[in-house]
Amino acid sequence: QAQLVESGGNLVHTGESLRLSCEASGFSLDYYAMSWFRQAPGKDREAVACISAGGGSKYYSGAVRGRFTISRDNGKNTVYLKMDSLKPDDTAVYYCAVDLDGCSRGLPRETGRWGQGTQVIVSS
Repeated sequence: QAQLVESGGNLVHTGESLRLSCEASGFSLDYYAMSWFRQAPGKDREAVACISAGGGSKYYSGAVRGRFTISRDNGKNTVYLKMDSLKPDDTAVYYCAVDLDGCSRGLPRETGRWGQGTQVIVSS
């Protein structure tokens, strides 16, 4: 069956970096825009990044712009989120999801399939 599986979350110190991966199985990501969301304790999920199917269009939330980089390798059926200069406010469960808006004009308003998430904790 079709699945998205996130990995790479860890406990790190302020200022360190992590690279999250989202691997699809059971279907190809070639024709899908993808996105990363996060949910901190007690808060709603928020979109942080998206990338178009071909990789030519990318958007970021103001909270992560300049520190996070989304990328994809369709040959590996995987989307990545490189996170630099991590701060305690970045602590959250991070999810990848299909972006039904195509990352054409901004962060997604509609999403499709979700992964189960990977935990990122940034200590002060």
